[in-house]
Amino acid sequence: MTTTTVQNWPELAASSPYQTALAVNEALRHGDVLNARNGIEELIEALARSDKRALRSHLQRLMLHVIKWQAQPKKRSRSWRTSIRHARREIAGVQEDTPSMTRAVIESMWQDCFEAAKEAAEDEMKAESPISELGWDDVFVTDYVPEESKKKRK
Repeated sequence: MTTTTVQNWPELAASSPYQTALAVNEALRHGDVLNARNGIEELIEALARSDKRALRSHLQRLMLHVIKWQAQPKKRSRSWRTSIRHARREIAGVQEDTPSMTRAVIESMWQDCFEAAKEAAEDEMKAESPISELGWDDVFVTDYVPEESKKKRK
């Protein structure tokens, strides 16, 4: 058994999942199973962190548009509705790809995401938001339809 160089797996996995996979493959080719296992474990953790960052980003964007929708009824548009739907689809996609990104995970980041979204919304609106909280239904269930679309349906 030829030994491979012991990697700094946390650093490598954080910088490049692809290079990490190559290094794990190299360790396996040399029979260094323990080193390869450490690399795989770090790669899994790095990918989970990446998925969690993506989920957080989509949730903040979704909340931002819901806050603006609720705070600025006269400025509601199809574009905002599209952004809300898109963010919901992206979150569902992350959850489908990574089943560990459950509702409980979303709820654990809810308050931080809300605060970041509210701050961003206030920056964009150039005004303080009257919205003090968002519920699950506000973010994931309510169908946001601009007034002009409602009028056309009648």
